[in-house]
Amino acid sequence: MSRQDVTPLRFLVGPTASGKSAVALAAAERASLEILSMDSMLVYRGMDVGTAKPTREERRRVPHHLIDLVAPSEAFSVHDWLAAAGRALDEVRGRGREALFAGGTAFYLQALTRGLLDAPPADPALRASIEERVRAEGRERLHAELAEVDPPSAARIHPNDTKRLVRALEVWRQTGRPISSLQREWGWWGREGEAPRPRRIAGLSLPPEELEGRIARRTRAMLDAGWVEEARAIRERGGFSPTSIQALGYAAVLELADGRLDRASCEARIVLETRRFARRQRTWLRRFADIGWVDASGGRAPQALAGEVLAALGP
Repeated sequence: MSRQDVTPLRFLVGPTASGKSAVALAAAERASLEILSMDSMLVYRGMDVGTAKPTREERRRVPHHLIDLVAPSEAFSVHDWLAAAGRALDEVRGRGREALFAGGTAFYLQALTRGLLDAPPADPALRASIEERVRAEGRERLHAELAEVDPPSAARIHPNDTKRLVRALEVWRQTGRPISSLQREWGWWGREGEAPRPRRIAGLSLPPEELEGRIARRTRAMLDAGWVEEARAIRERGGFSPTSIQALGYAAVLELADGRLDRASCEARIVLETRRFARRQRTWLRRFADIGWVDASGGRAPQALAGEVLAALGP
């Protein structure tokens, strides 16, 4: 990817079950785009039903990329995804086409357009000692300590945000540098100091109660479509990695397969987990002030929404 390439990256985002896949398909057909999946679980082969993966017919209608890259038994990191995304985008543009990134993994959006934190990996022993200090001395005391060594991070991190507070102090102890100084622009090009890529983002929005209804209906349909059999087959072929088992619902579905949950309890648990996940997605997406939101409520057809999405993404 050239340093001089300033063609905007285009994205379609929104919470799970908001209809992104169908709208992306309609928009891509209308504008002759290819779809690059921005979903951390669509990279796993065989995890089709439980991830609502685009069907073979949909993938024949519009080329899809970044799907079915690895087995569920393999780990797959954001760094892996960035590298794959760079290759896929180069291939698409090499054919004279443009791409639409579509999916709900907001962390991938963050990594692709704003960069990743170039910090050392976690140190479990050091982290445990800092967490013990939090319990013994209180969050306010450690937040004051962070303010002394890393004022920008202390200004961003609320004293009650224990996870981020501990991580910031952990990095300080590991490196002697504030975590805020380690932020760099890191994308598939891998060069420090590059400007963020220009971007245009459209988002689908629905009222929470309508989204919850969609989540419940989709969960029921996925269970009816063979989700239990799919999860059981994956486990028998090699199992899940610590990454892939985080996919919504699979742990509960395996409990259903083993008779440790009944169908109603499994369905209720997945719906609750998915609603919570959707709330977290909306919180993440609020970080992006430049999203052009499209009202997807009321069962509007994907074709109708596609026109508004393309208008939000610009020429």
